[in-house]
Amino acid sequence: MSFSSPTLFRAVFRRQLEQLRTSRLPRSSPRRFQSSNSGPKPSEVLAEAVKPKPPVEDPVPVGSTPVPPVSLWQRLGPLTWAGQAYARAQRNRPYATQVASALVIYLAADVSAQRIGGKEYVPERTVRNLIIGAVSAVPNFLWFVWLSRHFNYASHAVSIGVKIVVNQLVFTPIFNSYFFGAQALLAGDSLSETWDRVRRTVPVSWVNAWKLWPAVTAFSFTFVPIEYRSVFAGVVAVGWQTYLSYLNRQAEIEEEAAHSQKTTAATLPAVEASPLQLDAQKRRIAA
Repeated sequence: MSFSSPTLFRAVFRRQLEQLRTSRLPRSSPRRFQSSNSGPKPSEVLAEAVKPKPPVEDPVPVGSTPVPPVSLWQRLGPLTWAGQAYARAQRNRPYATQVASALVIYLAADVSAQRIGGKEYVPERTVRNLIIGAVSAVPNFLWFVWLSRHFNYASHAVSIGVKIVVNQLVFTPIFNSYFFGAQALLAGDSLSETWDRVRRTVPVSWVNAWKLWPAVTAFSFTFVPIEYRSVFAGVVAVGWQTYLSYLNRQAEIEEEAAHSQKTTAATLPAVEASPLQLDAQKRRIAA
């Protein structure tokens, strides 16, 4: 079979043109894996939904099954709720919360101290303690906030030790002097009597404070969260303020006894000397 020249030329030209078009078309890039963020297809979701699932049963605890630990705050129950409420009040109104806490602490402490003394209840003493506690509540709170922000070193033990020493050397004698001095002044004592009260009570209370508050301070700054430190210190302070109130009452009893002796000695009539005593005095003078 023979082809004419024009027909053969057109066939070759058409073939070359098709090859040229094919070479200019962009090559399809290989398919990439899509990100998992696109999510499953609707058909896959439907298949997963209609797929039968085995029944789920609650695990039956056996003897070897470990019981998950329960935190201490969860086991305390109502105490936990009270502590959380106190922490919220402390964050919202710190000064008012401290004053209210001090009133409760000093009230409980004075009532306990008067019951320990075995005497008749004196409301005036309780009022004096409430005034002293309300006035000192905010300064005490600011002191411990300042102490928690300072003397923080790389070693936790060194930080706690320095805080304890500073607290015992600075805060304790100042507060005890204020407590016993205010007790005397509110009771109507003079300045000399107030100084005598402070001189006889502060050294004893300061020495005894070393037996209690260093351990309380170390435990509080180590284990107690900052919002609950006031609660922890308040519980301990009830017993401590009971001791201070009892010590103050003992000082009042001693002062009353000394004042009674002076009054009795001043009211006794002077005894006249007998003639024999006068002669003996004259002989001693002449000799």
